[in-house]
Amino acid sequence: MPPTVTSDFLVLGSGIAGLSLALKASRWGNVSLVTKRATHDSATANAQGGLAIVISSEDSFEEHIHDTLKAGGGLCHEDVVRQVVTQGPARLQDLIGWGVRFSSKTKLLPSDAQRFELGLEGGHSRRRILHVGDYTGHAIEQMLVDRARENPKIRIYEHHLAIDLITRRRLDPHGPERDDACAGAYVLDVNSGQVITFLARATALCTGGAGKVYLYTSNPDVATGDGMALAYRAGACLANMEFVQFHPTCLYHPQAKNFLISEALRGEGAVLKNRAGESFMKKYDPKGELAPRDIVARAIDSEMKRTGDESVLLDITARGAEFIKKRFPRIHERCLEFNIDITAQPIPVVPAAHYFCGGVRTDRNGNTTIPRLSAMGEVSCTGLHGANRLASNSLPEGLVFSHAVSETWKSLESKEHPLRPGDVPPWNPGKARPAEEKVVITHMWEEIRRLMWNYVGIARTTQRLERALTRIELVQQEIKDHYWSHHVTRDLLELRNISIVADLVIRCALFRKESRGLHYNVDFPKTDDTQWKSDTLIRRENRKAVVSKSPHVA
Repeated sequence: MPPTVTSDFLVLGSGIAGLSLALKASRWGNVSLVTKRATHDSATANAQGGLAIVISSEDSFEEHIHDTLKAGGGLCHEDVVRQVVTQGPARLQDLIGWGVRFSSKTKLLPSDAQRFELGLEGGHSRRRILHVGDYTGHAIEQMLVDRARENPKIRIYEHHLAIDLITRRRLDPHGPERDDACAGAYVLDVNSGQVITFLARATALCTGGAGKVYLYTSNPDVATGDGMALAYRAGACLANMEFVQFHPTCLYHPQAKNFLISEALRGEGAVLKNRAGESFMKKYDPKGELAPRDIVARAIDSEMKRTGDESVLLDITARGAEFIKKRFPRIHERCLEFNIDITAQPIPVVPAAHYFCGGVRTDRNGNTTIPRLSAMGEVSCTGLHGANRLASNSLPEGLVFSHAVSETWKSLESKEHPLRPGDVPPWNPGKARPAEEKVVITHMWEEIRRLMWNYVGIARTTQRLERALTRIELVQQEIKDHYWSHHVTRDLLELRNISIVADLVIRCALFRKESRGLHYNVDFPKTDDTQWKSDTLIRRENRKAVVSKSPHVA
């Protein structure tokens, strides 16, 4: 009989959202934290920029709110924006309390907010980006991992990957929808191949984004949309999946896998040039290099198509070697590994899939449409980002919503589990057999990622989207046949998940008949507030995807 793990709370994912939630929820009960690779393998660990938080006397909440709403293309939920911005300083104190030391104008940890060294990034009207050099995410991740490992009420399960959520509706498809609730998940122990039943009073998806659905991405290998696919299969509502942010500047080098060149370089004066050495951003936007990411990414894409070049150049040499080495030590060292000295020569860069503004739809407390299932971080769609995420707003969002969820879970302290172990059957592999040829999975994985890059990228057309939908439906049928015939493995589960995410992105992109924020359709180049100032909603009903619009976004 496969084992069953029972705890008060189940957290899937080990980035800033999952770890901070686990630390806070441990005050109310014991926590099982499941992560599919090592604990530190997350998008958080790769974040170079920082956290956009108002702490300077020269800044204000209203200015940060205005910048966020402007970048979001009319789809941000203003109440959520205000929630995240105004709670940011308190959540910053959480990080400092856990031991994160942010860069300051002095060598010691500053006690005065004015002593923090604040960065400037595209779309921001003020310097408000707190950072730890250019390895902010790594510093935060390491500190949170250390705190979680020290906590006796948190048990970490590395190399474990959720297969499916366990809900009352899953066990009884004909039961009333109002009685649905999430009770945990079936989880694959990647090393042993055993499937374990995890049961909990409440479950949280903190699984990050889905950049690996695209051929070129700044994301780590773990970003395969697992939480989005889990929620969709369980019947939860997702929103705004068409809004995929392409980071304008990823290092272009055949051996440089997924290395991001932070937006902070442009905030510190770096200039984008084509291969002829001509700066071009002013042609596309008066703000030049400090325009929002969607504009910069489309400008680079347009310039590359115009010239036929495979990359453009990002030049920060004018700031001088001493400043560059101090402010961007990680980027400087990493580029040197590829014989690129950023103090003396420009950096070849290309856009790459970077961040999903859409995801599992939640309310202001992180609740999804399935009771006792929460979502936070990039896997979620809280309403903060709208049609385009403002730089460095994502880490504060993860902190604010993990705090909100932990407060919600506090009220569950004395409540029973939605399902007892005897109510949940063990995982049934049926007549599945071991996979014989991994090349089948590899082929389908590459086919999906190339399809998404070529047909559902920075600039889209209705015809390409329709062709993409036809092809993804065929691939999904092949994956379904393979899934039910073979034992589950991490590769197979991730393939299944990216195929679902790809399908959701395509369907939502086809549904929105306008261009807004990160979604640009050549056939509908204008923004239409009369018809489309709404969230795109998608959920699974009777085994089919149903797409609709929310009420008008206020």
